[in-house]
Amino acid sequence: MATARLTVCCRPLLALLLSAGLLAAGCQKKDPAASKKPVVYKGPLLETTNVLTLYSDSARLQIKYQAPLEQQFENGDKLYPKGIDVTFYTKGGTEVLNTLRGNYGRFDKAKNLYFIRGDVRVSNVQKQQSMKTEEMYFDQSKQLIYNDTTQLVRIQTPTEILTGYGLTANQDFSRYTILKPEGVFTIDQATTQPGN
Repeated sequence: MATARLTVCCRPLLALLLSAGLLAAGCQKKDPAASKKPVVYKGPLLETTNVLTLYSDSARLQIKYQAPLEQQFENGDKLYPKGIDVTFYTKGGTEVLNTLRGNYGRFDKAKNLYFIRGDVRVSNVQKQQSMKTEEMYFDQSKQLIYNDTTQLVRIQTPTEILTGYGLTANQDFSRYTILKPEGVFTIDQATTQPGN
């Protein structure tokens, strides 16, 4: 009987202590500076759909960029999350020399460098040659397209298919080097004979 009475007497005391603790916690002043931390926005400042950017020299078209979506950031970098198409023109600006396409693109303004990935295709229209890979860089100032030796490259010309890892080429894709060639290659015997 004494045990039951002790339990009954402790319940009101426990409830009173719990209520006092909650009331004291709820009445504390909060520091306004602690709750208002500055939020730094790192997303795009501008989004543009159906982008068409033209670069010219002496009023002659040199390069055309097209993308379904372009996101511009505060530092000048750009993202092309839905892909990008780059078209290079002859010096007169009237004929297409080469195209470069990919499913995703990123432009680093500080380096003036484009990074393109996802089913990347380069095609030289005049020479009827094409290249496929998964990642490619385009350095606009040096007029080079390249990737490293971790990337498989497949080049198709009217007469052969070349494969290997890594590529360096000029932007019109008229001259290129596969860094680590692989596969079977055809050699013209007439050009390898002494005296030629």
